[in-house]
Amino acid sequence: MTSEFVLKPTSALFLDRDGVINERKIGGYILSYSEFQFKDGVKQALKMLARHFSYIFIVTNQQCIGKKLITEEDFEALTDLMVKDIEAGGGRIDKVYHCPDLKTQSSPNRKPNVGMAFMAARDFPQIVFSHSVMVGDTMPDMIFGKRCGMTTIFIDNGTETDVDSQMTDMTFKTLLQFAEYIENNNL
Repeated sequence: MTSEFVLKPTSALFLDRDGVINERKIGGYILSYSEFQFKDGVKQALKMLARHFSYIFIVTNQQCIGKKLITEEDFEALTDLMVKDIEAGGGRIDKVYHCPDLKTQSSPNRKPNVGMAFMAARDFPQIVFSHSVMVGDTMPDMIFGKRCGMTTIFIDNGTETDVDSQMTDMTFKTLLQFAEYIENNNL
């Protein structure tokens, strides 16, 4: 994030879900809320970030739906419980966008493609991508952000082995560290 970066009323925060909001299930998918575990400090981070961003979205690839491991209805129920837990902690999520398509389908909505960003822009026309931030823990998240002209924040969980530094503007270990950076720099 450059020193010229300033949050504006048109700034949106785009967050990946698995690996940023919740613990990633290695070798599998989160198929029920009983498997969903918030990463340490995430609820506190979202409470802090809600004070600084006009809009907060989750953009998540969920090919487990396309693989018929979970239904759209069950995914929505899981999502509703996650959002209620975030709100109970003082944070907020304005909308969750997900892509159920398989990796092999070349979907325009599956990150790193930008379809979910355009859905958000359609639903919230006041957002400006160049004023916005994408936070993720994989290179498809970073490519998604760069393709939209966003500032990209990489959460280094130690699982991404091929990090392209040209795709990442800043790196933090956790979402809470990023939130503390925003608060401490009065952005």
